[in-house]
Amino acid sequence: MTAPQTPAPTATLPAPAVIQQLHHYAYKARDAEETRHFYEDILGLPLYHIIQSDYVPSTGEYCPYTHFFFRLQDGSFIAFFDLGDDVKPEPSPNTPLWVNHIAFRVNTVQELEDTKARLQAHGVEVLGVTDHHIFKSIYFFDPNGIRLELAAQVANEEQMAKDSTVAHARLKEWTARKEQWRKERAEGKVAAPLKPQQNDRPEFARG
Repeated sequence: MTAPQTPAPTATLPAPAVIQQLHHYAYKARDAEETRHFYEDILGLPLYHIIQSDYVPSTGEYCPYTHFFFRLQDGSFIAFFDLGDDVKPEPSPNTPLWVNHIAFRVNTVQELEDTKARLQAHGVEVLGVTDHHIFKSIYFFDPNGIRLELAAQVANEEQMAKDSTVAHARLKEWTARKEQWRKERAEGKVAAPLKPQQNDRPEFARG
């Protein structure tokens, strides 16, 4: 067994790459044409590139696939793998369906309304428009069971910059509370999940 390598001192490491934007996000698709129809014909994202191979370049394993990409306006992509098995990807059994999703930005709230109407005309169930204060959104699922969000920013840069000044402090407070919660859970003192220290969306509270 190879001994674990000792991490190099941070001071000797090169600076991290400057991450410019999302290149692509990839999911499994049940069927390539079904997925193309949804993303290209309904949502308007052009099919832009296809890669087909019998072997996975990163791992070398045998798994024939068709990898296809849809281009967003900023040059990034959402991509899919059709493995030729006609099997729909399964959601994580330990995660609520609303948690894992990908959000695309649109220019205006009117575009949200228009896209909602377009999706519904194609038989797609849509939630929203939901007001998140800094942006408004609609939510829906693609044919592969992937939850998608379209979001229109409503907060200006000044408001976003102001919020960013307290982000680390709020996360630090959450982390400290979570460490205490873990100790109490290990001692059998608590069973329920930890709640946030403040509620930024009181209008959604029930009861």
